[in-house]
Amino acid sequence: MTDSHNILRVAIPGPLRKYFDYLPASHPAPEQQLPGMRVLVPFGRRQVVGVITHIVQHSDVLTTKLKRVHRLLDNEPSLSPSILALCKWAIKYYHHSPGEVLQNALPLALRSEKGSQDTTETIWKQTTKGRLIPLSQLSRSPKQSEALTLLREHPTGLSQAFLTGLDIKTPILNALKTKGLCESQQQSQTQDSLLWNTDSIRKEAQLPLNKEQTVAVEQVLSPTNDAFSAYLLDGVTGSGKTEVYLHILDHVLHAGKQAIVLVPEIGLTPQTIKRFEQRFMVPIFSIHSNLTANQRLAVWRKAKNGTAAIIIGTRSALFTPLLNPGIIIVDEEHDPSYKQQDGFRYSARDMAVVRAKLEKIPALLGSATPSFESLHNVKEGRYSLLRLTERAGNATLPQFKVSDMRQAELKHGLCKSLIGNIRTELDKGNQVLYFLNRRGYSPLLMCHDCGWNSSCIKCDARMTFHQHPKHLHCHHCNYQTRIPVHCPDCHSADLRPIGQGTERIDENLSALFPDARIIRIDRDTTRKKQSLEAHLKQINSGEPCILIGTQMLAKGHHFPHVTLVAIADIDSGLFAADFRATEHTAQLILQVAGRAGRAEKKGRVVLQSHNPEHHVLLSLTQQNYGSFAKHALTERKLTGLPPYGHIAMFRAEANNESIVIQFLQDILETFQQRPTPKVDAWGPVPAIMTRRAGYYRYQLMVRSDERGPLHQALTGILSSIDNNPHIRKVRWHLDIDPSQTD
Repeated sequence: MTDSHNILRVAIPGPLRKYFDYLPASHPAPEQQLPGMRVLVPFGRRQVVGVITHIVQHSDVLTTKLKRVHRLLDNEPSLSPSILALCKWAIKYYHHSPGEVLQNALPLALRSEKGSQDTTETIWKQTTKGRLIPLSQLSRSPKQSEALTLLREHPTGLSQAFLTGLDIKTPILNALKTKGLCESQQQSQTQDSLLWNTDSIRKEAQLPLNKEQTVAVEQVLSPTNDAFSAYLLDGVTGSGKTEVYLHILDHVLHAGKQAIVLVPEIGLTPQTIKRFEQRFMVPIFSIHSNLTANQRLAVWRKAKNGTAAIIIGTRSALFTPLLNPGIIIVDEEHDPSYKQQDGFRYSARDMAVVRAKLEKIPALLGSATPSFESLHNVKEGRYSLLRLTERAGNATLPQFKVSDMRQAELKHGLCKSLIGNIRTELDKGNQVLYFLNRRGYSPLLMCHDCGWNSSCIKCDARMTFHQHPKHLHCHHCNYQTRIPVHCPDCHSADLRPIGQGTERIDENLSALFPDARIIRIDRDTTRKKQSLEAHLKQINSGEPCILIGTQMLAKGHHFPHVTLVAIADIDSGLFAADFRATEHTAQLILQVAGRAGRAEKKGRVVLQSHNPEHHVLLSLTQQNYGSFAKHALTERKLTGLPPYGHIAMFRAEANNESIVIQFLQDILETFQQRPTPKVDAWGPVPAIMTRRAGYYRYQLMVRSDERGPLHQALTGILSSIDNNPHIRKVRWHLDIDPSQTD
């Protein structure tokens, strides 16, 4: 052990679940080398970028054997104390590598030694001509007039990023520059002299709230809630949850504080930003995976120095530093997308609550179909429940009808009554949404003579038949191949697509309604940049049309002209093997149904099912989500599954099936040799899809009624897992609180 010295404990990027000790860099002074700073350190034969996590006085390694930090990369910590504390919590809770967790919290551009927090930026200022010219001369260019007004209010200049956050784009500024009304220059990036005018933050007046909305806003903004508090906003679809968010944000922004708003999908980010920009005259930025590394870094800096007022983004936006944090909002909190499914497998929803607690600010989780975990947290008193039981304005909840597909006469895969309903709504000038959560033309290509079917050569799965362009595609491993001319087994040419995907529904509806505009929205039709926005613009024009979509359309979208929603092939979700399947299916049904009747026009929902008496469908259509959840939670309690029990999943895969089984069997034996009271282990068992992308997949579940014993058992297992003789022959990971068990 070392003598007493200042020793830097550093997280190194990589899979190792440990920290490494180093002596401080030669300069600056040791007391200036702080937790949260990036450092360049020797690691084996390489130089790597790590993050200081602790300053300690003793090490298990002799001082003479400790290496010295090569260079300090930051003048101030890249990770604030609260973000660093959040990462330390995650490292412990998710039993993950410190280096990978901290790398995840840093923008990509700061993960190398060349990345720097310091940079130059473009500053825009008014010219003398710009100061003197009457604004009436720009009456035909309102955006230019707005931009020049802002520059006049800030004679020292405003940064490009700040103006972009106010929806003043570069072409507008360049137009003013061409007219000699403003100029630009490069300077070192600093905090803008004025973040935003807290006395004038609105572009438009606030909409009036109903009684339930008012109660929700007042409770979150209660004077007694200056510190941490967690709320679940349980509001039916179309109940005005976004307006509640906007009223709360109005208060937060007037106090000069910042906010993070998480959304589950990238596709929801542009429309959320647009809605917020319509209301607020403050810098609003987005963070998501479609941004370049430099774009993400620029937004990260603006949030860190307090210039960004609102950050809207997907999972990774949670780690954005804020100078003056005010609130964290998680919209559609039930969505499985908040759980990372590879690498560092964290729940952004759960960590948002942890971060709010560390920052001592409110956390607001909103959903029309809350997760069972959040409902349980309300019951246990951890969250406060806020209800919105009615739709906003004059809108009413849609009427449900379950269409019995047994022995029904079908035309192009649709029952006659549904065809009639669609025609009626189109004739009235309304829009129809047909929901099928399966892209492609058909899920299977089959030989009519011998029964051969298009199975993937790498997975235990069928290959989807795509018509445009024609090919077979495995959506699990991405293997693709041409359509065979003859059956590989019997050489028959009678190969037929079986079942329906969104491509085939598009074709069938086009045949049934040749004069109707049909808009298909799935991953295949939204690959190009701005393609989703173009489709949404068409829909929001209000012209009669039929929308065909997958779950991309299920959440967050406001389609005021949709009056009929048809949901097809819902039965597969009712009988899936995952214990969360019925929960996710119920949420999907209600979220899709919630697109109907969101304005003055009443809405209807038709569920096509071969199991119309299924208890999930009866509960949702005859009662409500709360009744379904109550019944389902009773079942969960009997089985000890989440949220009444806590589970962790060891998953392993390799191209040799016996090695995978033996690896997990060794883990099981390690647990059995040192059993932890109140903890059970189940498995190893094959995954529902045992072979994927050429790898055999097995899993071992560890379960307990209490978190403490579970994590104690996991710590014991992980302490010896590196000694497993098969560890270099398999790919494995540990998933805490898995969102799916397949």
